[in-house]
Amino acid sequence: MDTQSFELKVVDVVEETADAHSITFEVPSADAEHFGYRPGQFLTVAVPSDQTGVAARCYSLSSSPVGGGPLTITVKRTADGYASNWICDHVREGDTLRVLPPSGIFTPASLSADLLLFAGGSGITPVISITRTALQQGTGRIVLFYANRDESSVIFAKELTALAAEHPDRLQVVHWLESVQGLPSQEQVAAFASAYTSYDAFVCGPAPFMKLTVAALKGLEFPRERRHQEKFVSLGGNPFGDLHDQEVAEHEIEDAERDLDETVADTGEGRPQGPVRLEVELDGEKYAYDDWAPGTKMLDHLESKGVKAPYSCREGECSACAIRLLEGDVKMLHNDVLDDEDIADGIRLGCQAVPVTDVVRVTYS
Repeated sequence: MDTQSFELKVVDVVEETADAHSITFEVPSADAEHFGYRPGQFLTVAVPSDQTGVAARCYSLSSSPVGGGPLTITVKRTADGYASNWICDHVREGDTLRVLPPSGIFTPASLSADLLLFAGGSGITPVISITRTALQQGTGRIVLFYANRDESSVIFAKELTALAAEHPDRLQVVHWLESVQGLPSQEQVAAFASAYTSYDAFVCGPAPFMKLTVAALKGLEFPRERRHQEKFVSLGGNPFGDLHDQEVAEHEIEDAERDLDETVADTGEGRPQGPVRLEVELDGEKYAYDDWAPGTKMLDHLESKGVKAPYSCREGECSACAIRLLEGDVKMLHNDVLDDEDIADGIRLGCQAVPVTDVVRVTYS
């Protein structure tokens, strides 16, 4: 159950705006293989906490994985955000932070696709990573709708201006300022997006902004496979392994068995009577096992086989371990991030999935 974390040295801190800081890390060459990433992914950071020992938070990478640039996250203060305020107040060049390797699925399948990007406030962080990378490695057109409170709140303002000037035939940046135009409405977002219905859409920002933007895209009949939204919540558990001793692992297995029994009783579904066959597609490779125990979570089973399946929080509170069902079904013991539409589309969280059918076939998308 132990997770591999790394101590990374902070080599630069940039104040992007009055309440947003970019934190750049040095990755030792010995650990470089653990820190390859795709644009739009995030790091899970351990922040010291008097109450819980560690407060784990996910922060998107604003850097690009191409061009040799350093690993960078951008953190914006939130009014009641303990971790974001601690980072902005305390982290300085020369400090070290404990992190988990990059993870997440908020990333384009093709960097050459035409991209319609929506960012609200700090939601620009994964979006700027996608933009930087697609402009360097892709060929498609990029349209960015970026909403902020006022002009002083615009993160990466100078860079976005420079990128648009450098790539006038590929990048269009539209700024929406609440101080000038008021909050955007669903109708206004739909009117804007209506000219780009063939594009792949990515949405990141505060929950109300994402809700109205996704509703606007649905109204324009953007298909599910071309609608992507990033979801973060405050992680309640500790994914850094400090508390995961053998006793904890045994209790988790017992809890999984009990929850599965309750699910079977509630739904009337048949519980697997013996080991389950699990087939997994991951990064172009296929894995098959005939000994997945019904009370064991999918992630735990794959790790026991030496498969490096993606994860971050291990608590069902982020989407890093998301899988898509191809055959069979699983029960999620905890889920704070997938909505009803995600579940209807067959998306599940591998870190919380236990089998309820004799055969389960999935892909990490």
